[in-house]
Order: sequence, then structure tokens, then C-alpha cells
Amino acid sequence: MTFSCDPAELRSRANAAFIGLAVGDALGAPVEFMTTGEIKARHGVLREIVGGGWLRLKPGQVTDDTDMSLCVARGVAKAGEWNLTAIAEEFAAWLRSKPVDVGDTCRRGIRNYMLKGLLETPFNQWDAGNGAAMRMLPTALFTMGDDNLLCRCAVEQGHLTHNHPLSDAACIALGRLVHLSVLGFSKPRLRREADRLTESHPTFSFEPYRGLATGYVVDTMQTVLHFFFRGRDFEECLVSTVNQGGDADTTGAIIGMVAGAYYGMEGIPRRWLKKMDRQVLDEICILSDRLISLSPALRSGNGILLPPA
Repeated sequence: MTFSCDPAELRSRANAAFIGLAVGDALGAPVEFMTTGEIKARHGVLREIVGGGWLRLKPGQVTDDTDMSLCVARGVAKAGEWNLTAIAEEFAAWLRSKPVDVGDTCRRGIRNYMLKGLLETPFNQWDAGNGAAMRMLPTALFTMGDDNLLCRCAVEQGHLTHNHPLSDAACIALGRLVHLSVLGFSKPRLRREADRLTESHPTFSFEPYRGLATGYVVDTMQTVLHFFFRGRDFEECLVSTVNQGGDADTTGAIIGMVAGAYYGMEGIPRRWLKKMDRQVLDEICILSDRLISLSPALRSGNGILLPPA
């Protein structure tokens, strides 16, 4: 199936997806590793970007979710094409900068590149974490308009650190949800995409929701899908998700990318944007535009190739 789109709307929604990721990261980070009860006791319902948490962040400060997404975006933007080595070099530079936070699996994968030049970490049955899924947004933007390219690049970027079928499936599903959202499709159409994931990998089933929001990619996806399809706007999607606690910066970042793409810039509360680091938002705007400009959606005149409905 092919589909035509408005380039200006495409750029705007792409930008909203990337900013949504950063906002969700910053909103959720202060309650990372907390339980729902602990969050309720301290915040009631967390609705504001407050900073703090175990990382002692400043309000609006982002974590590895946004940092690694920026690394992917920088690598592709500098190369002007899909280039795993360029992405891996950005990861390596980021790790050498001693970031505020980095997951163990991501650290191991990046060090495999730095020490051995590996662009694909070996399969590990324990590597079904959410570290590859959390940074999927730049890959989704770059591959906008070509589902086959999305599937290939999603797995390649994931395997830099996470080589596991469940991680692969989550990355592809998220990329497709972003594609459909940026293109302005309805939630029922997005729900069919989520159902494709649960049909091919029943472990991702999110009805009934089990209430787990850990770093396991299955728990992460169940949380994101549950609250995205229940939410009525960007704010409700994010607030409901991060107040679930657990790996709240990552669940916040992932639902932020999808909800940002779906609801657009006008859906992101201005009070949250005012709390964010202006340098981060400025770079996001530049990179999101660059990525979508490189995508098949804007470089090809043959329409957009969508996944089967």
C-alpha cells in the first residue's frame, strides 16, 4: 500500500516525536525505580518535570534514552546515510564523556565496538532489555516511507548492543507505530499494528495489563501500549505511564515518541517545554529535520510504502 503526505506536516510531527521522547524522559526520570506507592506518597500524581530522583537530575535534564537517540541521529546526519560505524562512533564518544547514566547491556555493547570493532553484539538470552527500543526514534524518522528499510535498520541499530528476538520485534513495532503516527493515521489503525506484534509474539499481550514497568522490553512495551491506547491526549499518556514507576524514564521516552508523533507539537504542554534544556531541544529540531529530509518519504516521488494493514 502506498500513501502520499504533506512534507510540512511530516517535518512537524517528526520534530514532535523527538521532542516528545525527551520530554517523556525528563518527566519520568525522577521516579525511575520507584513503585506506584512510593510515587503516590511523594508526589501524589507526578504531573510536572521536577528533577531529582536517584540520579539527582536538574528539572528538564535528560538521561541515556535521549542521549543515545541523539547519538543515532548524529551518526546518520553526519554520514548522510545509514551508517552503523558512524552511529557506533557516536556511542563510543558518548560513553567516554562519562554520561549521567548508561545501562549495563548498552555499556557492554559499546565497549565491544570500542575494543573489538564489533558492530553486532553476540546473541545473549538475557539481552531482552529495552535499551535498543528506547533509541528507535531516529531510525524510524530516517526510514520513513519504506517499511522494508525500517525493519532492516531497526534490527541493525538494536544489535549494536541488544541481540535478542524480543528486542528486535519491539524495535520494529515501535518504528511502525511512529511511521503511522507521523503520517496521521488513527488509533484504530495503530491498534491493528500493536495487534500484529501480539499475534506474532503473544508474550507482548497487554490485555489485561499486568502493571509491570521494568526494563524488560516486554514489560516496557505492555506499559507503553496500554497507556497509549487508553490515553486521550499527550499529557494523559505520559502522566499515566511515568506514574507506573519502574523504568519510568524509558517508558516515558518511548510513549513520548509515539504520542508526540500522534498528537503533534500542539499536544505537548508548553509548561513542560519551558522546563527542558534549550540546547537539547534546538539540536533535536535540527536533527529531526535532517533525518526526515534523508528519508524515502521526502526523497522519493513514488509515495510511501506502508506495512500491511
